[in-house]
Amino acid sequence: MIEFRNVSKKYSTGTEAVHNANFKIEKGEFAFLVGSSGSGKSTLIKMILKEEDPTAGNIIINGKDTTFIKSRKVPFLRRSMGVVFQDFRLLPDKTVYENVAFAMYIVRATPKHIRRQVPMVLSLVGLSGKAKMYPNELSGGEQQRVALARALVNNPSMLIADEPTGNLDPDTAWEIMNLLNSINLRGTTVVVATHAKDIVDKMKKRVIQIDKGVIVRDDKKGGYDSEL
Repeated sequence: MIEFRNVSKKYSTGTEAVHNANFKIEKGEFAFLVGSSGSGKSTLIKMILKEEDPTAGNIIINGKDTTFIKSRKVPFLRRSMGVVFQDFRLLPDKTVYENVAFAMYIVRATPKHIRRQVPMVLSLVGLSGKAKMYPNELSGGEQQRVALARALVNNPSMLIADEPTGNLDPDTAWEIMNLLNSINLRGTTVVVATHAKDIVDKMKKRVIQIDKGVIVRDDKKGGYDSEL
């Protein structure tokens, strides 16, 4: 599903953000990616999304080597991925329904498919009654649910969440994590980059820890390293 083979990333400044990373996340897994600020986890996420290219090694996504794919093929690669960010990134002038539908317009889904799919995914994230509201009328947790719905609406095989609870209070953060867990139980591969120690400790999922660009730990059912 996601495999890094001897992957390194060095920037033009000479900084090596990732050094010789090796790991494989199988279909249907739930994995936390943890590390302090500047550890390299954001670079790992960017390389999965093909926002950054490695300077060495190979990255395999869904069985295909994406290391050297042409830029025109990147949008097709990203269709297999749903992405959720800390800051939601919703379109402020569009309703909840329109924000989610927009992700389907981009991939040229038919109007009929959009009308069927958007209400279904809004129901999945508990927002059936909020379809006509705008982002500024929603709480932070509700906005993140919209972002989740948008990420899921095209039925991606994997969901990549970069600090999805960073702007949320503890109770709301747990609501989002429970939702991610239920999405994973439906078969979607989930990768979460996070600093949320309490969440990682309690959920006991796979934990991949990166420190100064190096993968230093990979536990199948781990906790958050207290030294981070």
